[in-house]
Amino acid sequence: MRTSPLRRTPLAIGVLAAIGIAFIAVPIAALLIRAPWSHLVDQLSSTGAWTALRLSLEVSLAAAALSLVFGTPVAWVLARSSVPGRSVLRAIVILPLVLPPVVGGVGLLTALGRSGVIGRWLDAAGIQLTFTIWGAIVATTFVSIPLVILAAEAGLRSMDPRLEGAAAAMGASRGYVLRRVTLPLLRPQLAAGLVLAWARALGEFGATITFAGNFPGRTQTMPLAVYLALESDPDAAVALSLVLLVVSIAVLAGLRGRWLTAGGSA
Repeated sequence: MRTSPLRRTPLAIGVLAAIGIAFIAVPIAALLIRAPWSHLVDQLSSTGAWTALRLSLEVSLAAAALSLVFGTPVAWVLARSSVPGRSVLRAIVILPLVLPPVVGGVGLLTALGRSGVIGRWLDAAGIQLTFTIWGAIVATTFVSIPLVILAAEAGLRSMDPRLEGAAAAMGASRGYVLRRVTLPLLRPQLAAGLVLAWARALGEFGATITFAGNFPGRTQTMPLAVYLALESDPDAAVALSLVLLVVSIAVLAGLRGRWLTAGGSA
């Protein structure tokens, strides 16, 4: 069966595509090639990787949960409400996606640090966020919440309002419609946003080191451990990077077939 001329890839596009694929694939392959396979377990044990991984999981899961709890209502406001300045509000809440993470960390320090705009009041109440695990959670939530907001807003905008209208016409209360109609229909988008927010929080570096610091066993997450190991033991840095690579692949595998393929086909 002949291939349609429209389906043939022009040579120039094919060459550029090959370069783009290599640009992404070669660094990943290099990690696998240079990995210290013969003493990988020893490297991971000696660098405190498991402590950093445990802390990363705790921080990223908490950040993903907070992103879901607070991001979904924000998405509702953006998609369903008629508040003035929605475009400005949307720009503000998704700004952390394009803002350099270290700038976000500085912003958190000036807002929530001990002498910050709000932090001084928190400090007077005996609440300190900087250089604590709670500071790491706040920093990772800051950079990951836009992913939940965008996913939930897209789901709400694509939802058929007649389904909710039909439930309301049959006498269902707003709460019942929300629980039994809206949220079930929104579940795929919320799940996608939650997983992506978790993955983003797991890999966060700049805002975390700026706002929470890099203290082993307290605020040192896996990306911070990789950075520290790179300065003194490159093999350990590669071993730690492999752990994050495996986690990232697992995330992509979980999303495959629903959000990562064209038309739902492999």
